[in-house]
Amino acid sequence: MESQAELLALAVSVARSAGDLANRMRAEGVDPVATKSTATDVVTAADRAVEQHVRDTLQHVRPDDTVLGEEYGGGQGHAAVRWILDPIDGTVNYLYGLPQYAVSLAAEVDGVVVAGVVRNAATGREWTATLGGGAFADGRPIRASGETDLGQALVGTGFGYAAERRLHQARVVAGLIGHIRDIRRFGAASIDLCLVAEGSLDAYYEKGLNPWDHSAGGLIAAEAGALVTGLDGNPPGVDMVIAAPPALHAHLHDLLSKLDAAGGP
Repeated sequence: MESQAELLALAVSVARSAGDLANRMRAEGVDPVATKSTATDVVTAADRAVEQHVRDTLQHVRPDDTVLGEEYGGGQGHAAVRWILDPIDGTVNYLYGLPQYAVSLAAEVDGVVVAGVVRNAATGREWTATLGGGAFADGRPIRASGETDLGQALVGTGFGYAAERRLHQARVVAGLIGHIRDIRRFGAASIDLCLVAEGSLDAYYEKGLNPWDHSAGGLIAAEAGALVTGLDGNPPGVDMVIAAPPALHAHLHDLLSKLDAAGGP
């Protein structure tokens, strides 16, 4: 079994080549080729091509591993390592040419994420972590925010694709915004989690995230000192992901619970 460092090195190499492919396809022109859950939930040819590139590369190097990816699923069965992949997190940003889209790749062993990389393909910014080994941005150690007052906290979030869910999420924001400094919505959950890890956001929360959205970024945020949880004692998952330093986490958690942030459609 390879070490966490070796798994991370492979993840970084694969994420970099995947990001390069995404950028080449972006330069050639990108159009939505299909929709998924709703008419606003687009998938591009690049999403599928990048995921296939990552799958092929990992299959060549580690044929006995499995891959859970956003576009092609998978990841079933027992394997030494399960890779969790979002080929282009922030597809709408990618479609519009906004520089907030990432390749997110995590290595999971026995149900625990042990290594992860998030690479902003548009800018080349890269965040990494191994379990117990700390978090890094472009090779430099990073730590989550030292802010202790939620009223001074800059909080990131995101919204779902279905209009009914967005309306519920907007009501949560309306109830929260008077208790914090301000809200930011960048459109790529994996990057948002990394911004918490480096202190560029004080905290982040979102309902509706899948494993490929938060596995790598969640490890990076946790290794930078943030608490990464769900609501009301639940682990981070589709109902809710909260990432915040310990001094802010409890207050933000309790407000989100009161506002029924994990509820609605």
